[in-house]
Amino acid sequence: MSESGARVVRRGAREARHAARAAPLPDNVRPVKPGMPGGHYQPLTDADVIRIHHAALDVLETIGLADATPCGIEYMTRVGAKMTPEGRLIFPRALVEDTVARAARHFVLHGQEAKHDMEPWGSRVYFGTAGAAVHMVDARTGAYRDSTTKDLYDIARVVDALEHIHFYQRPIVCRELVSAWELDVNTAYACVSGTTKHVGTSWVQPAHVESSLEMFHLIAGGEDKWRARPFVSQSNCFVVPPLKFAHDACLCLETAVRGGMPVLLLSAGQAGATAPAALATALVQEVAECLAGLVYVNAIKPGAPAIFGTWCFVSDLRTGAMSGGSPEQALLSAASAQLSKFYDLTGGTASGMSDAKLPDMQAGYEKGYNHALVGNAGANLIYESAGMLASLLGFSMEGLIIDNDGIGAVQRTIKGIDISDEALSLETIRSVCLGGPGHYLGSDQTLRLMQREYIYPAVGDRSSPNQWMEEGSPSIIDRAARKVAAILASRYPTHIPESVDTAIRERLPIRLDRAAMRPVPQ
Repeated sequence: MSESGARVVRRGAREARHAARAAPLPDNVRPVKPGMPGGHYQPLTDADVIRIHHAALDVLETIGLADATPCGIEYMTRVGAKMTPEGRLIFPRALVEDTVARAARHFVLHGQEAKHDMEPWGSRVYFGTAGAAVHMVDARTGAYRDSTTKDLYDIARVVDALEHIHFYQRPIVCRELVSAWELDVNTAYACVSGTTKHVGTSWVQPAHVESSLEMFHLIAGGEDKWRARPFVSQSNCFVVPPLKFAHDACLCLETAVRGGMPVLLLSAGQAGATAPAALATALVQEVAECLAGLVYVNAIKPGAPAIFGTWCFVSDLRTGAMSGGSPEQALLSAASAQLSKFYDLTGGTASGMSDAKLPDMQAGYEKGYNHALVGNAGANLIYESAGMLASLLGFSMEGLIIDNDGIGAVQRTIKGIDISDEALSLETIRSVCLGGPGHYLGSDQTLRLMQREYIYPAVGDRSSPNQWMEEGSPSIIDRAARKVAAILASRYPTHIPESVDTAIRERLPIRLDRAAMRPVPQ
């Protein structure tokens, strides 16, 4: 056989092995799975957590929050909050502590398909998207352009195919939609049409929430079925840091709670700008604001599902700009996980908001240490985790694919090391060293564990330099772009029946063309 022929044979064998290893694994064999328990990393001591808790209670009792809506004042004063002469709503310690004790726990966040249901409590960890990026980033050219509804739907389709992205919260803004009404309902529609995983989004007016709830009722098969399995949660910035309620967001929160929708109580103070520069005090403010939100939700409907959303952001103090990829961000988000666990509440925080403009080396190291710390701290719901660039201003499809690889690797570190009797058995060492081949490559244990205990990247490159050059020296962005194209060419979700889709379109101004949601004829 000629040398070139031998290379073809070797390449064919490698490709066959790679295809076999790339094939989807049964759930019981996969080395990582959604909701594995973290909590091994703790930036705060137990005493630190207690101090932050008591400081937050002091803030609520002595400073309180301004600008509550009339309905909010009525709800919260009815359960024990008080208005000061200066117009601030203050919260006695006993009210806050009683609310925490009675708050909803261990609630499932449902997907449209039950296989995507999440159980985000304790130290169980799930990764998802989020954000309000206004640009799509082409990682191959570096070009930024306005994001659209079609982009939002396409991102959902890709997320639906990715093993390590467990939920889909809206990551971009549909820039071509000028009307807030159309923006809200089309955003919700594009998300729930593109994936059967749990969806999160936001609204700017309560009427828009009500219209979207009607859509969800149609998809679920009735309001009763929606309330039994709500597959969308509301991301609600109910506060304008520092310590002020946001009027319209509060009205949307009330509508969501009454409508049976889980609510992410999102406090997003930026340390050094809208939150104190001292990281500990920034945590105090975020916790105080989320505790006030918890009182609010439970005053509307006791036991309503609410996610404790301490999203402590960071400023670059030299410029005042947000720094989503900083080590301070990693510390704050990891500490947020500890505080949610202290209250035994489902917690949500942010990680992966790289300041890099492309999915490059900077994006890799910023996302890597943030995800490793926050995931191993046991954050229940990790938002913004994939595709985000430019401090939340840009989203990259190629970055989404690359981040899926990275999140899978981080999940493997969360899983830890098996020290069962089987794993610690010396029989493998004995059989290899005493009359065996002197290596473990073909041992029964190696073959048994190669998929169950080891994780392999989908687009990360572990080939030799020679093999890489034979394949044309592709970059990780090249490989990610090919994977995006393959998913978008083949994955067209059909979980919403056409009759239901027609009923939705008769009621709401859906702008996503049906033709864009179907395969292109060959």
